[in-house]
Amino acid sequence: MSAVANPATVEECLRVGAGFSQGDRAWIAEQCATLDARLAAFHADATELEISVKDRGARGQKVTLECWIGGRDKVVTTSSEEDLHAAVMDVRDDLRRRLNDAKTRQEPRHNRHLREVPQPAES
Repeated sequence: MSAVANPATVEECLRVGAGFSQGDRAWIAEQCATLDARLAAFHADATELEISVKDRGARGQKVTLECWIGGRDKVVTTSSEEDLHAAVMDVRDDLRRRLNDAKTRQEPRHNRHLREVPQPAES
């Protein structure tokens, strides 16, 4: 598999939406940097991330992380954690899981046998 010439990173692709300020951006990008390894398979110019929070600081706050990757369906993750840091980690981890699941589903069928556990032969 060849490497992407301009791989996507959180730092390059992240926008802050409602409820966050540009001052929050660096902190959020740092917290979400572990997504870089997963995003590296995609071109930066075809990848967008947007994080927003509704009712920030209130009991019912909701953090949303949206991811657009060219040629794929939009992925949306949400968290209702009351602690903002925990909510950001929650949406980050959920996005990583969903991107991993999508990659697994798109693998060519002839490679899937490499992931399957062989079943013992019946005697």
